[in-house]
Amino acid sequence: MSVAVRLIASGRVQGVGFRWFIQRQANELALNGFVRNLPNGDVEIEAVGPPASIDKLIQKTRTGPAFASVAGVGIEWLDSCPEHESFEVAL
Repeated sequence: MSVAVRLIASGRVQGVGFRWFIQRQANELALNGFVRNLPNGDVEIEAVGPPASIDKLIQKTRTGPAFASVAGVGIEWLDSCPEHESFEVAL
């Protein structure tokens, strides 16, 4: 069973390798979706996969890479699972 989530990470999350960190974590967890910077300085993540893997990604998002400072993570569980073939960094 797959679930889908949209996460919004805020804080110092742009310019610190955050998107590539999330992509690496998502690939290790066999998740599909995307990560992208938002104009307001936040980072948006959409991920689809097994609930336990999604939970691990949420924990990794709260930590971030070494130079990030995550102030908060908004979590929105999606009613349907969008179709993604891989996990990509959207530029």
